[in-house]
Amino acid sequence: MTENELRWDRVPQVTRSGEEDTQTMSSGGCIRVSGVGPQHTEATRIWFGKVSNEPGYRSLPHHHGEAETGGYVLRGKGRIYFGEDYSEFLDMTEGDWVFVPPFMPHVEANMSTTEELVWLTTRTPDNIVINLDEVDDAVLEGFHRA
Repeated sequence: MTENELRWDRVPQVTRSGEEDTQTMSSGGCIRVSGVGPQHTEATRIWFGKVSNEPGYRSLPHHHGEAETGGYVLRGKGRIYFGEDYSEFLDMTEGDWVFVPPFMPHVEANMSTTEELVWLTTRTPDNIVINLDEVDDAVLEGFHRA
């Protein structure tokens, strides 16, 4: 970038604790809170937020359209179910990172019945959530509700 391309007319934006956008698209027991995104900042190509699942809860089956998704587990034990009939899965715990490709149907589950699952999630270009038909808990290997 050359000196002529630098933008001196813009400033960073802070979303204060308690001012996050809570009207985001959620999916079943998976609650999304937006910290950075077009809902309340000048962001046009990124969404960044906190996602949580109460103990023993999970999202509905869903995908994120064209968005690439990255996540980081802050605390708890999570599992992402994917593949045919959601028969495949990956487990995650505090400190783990995950990438979810665009258009990939999946279910995000809290594998603990006593502890909350909390992670930071970012998507580009936006927080796209397309809920799919529900599946019975019985098809999700190892999942138990609280």
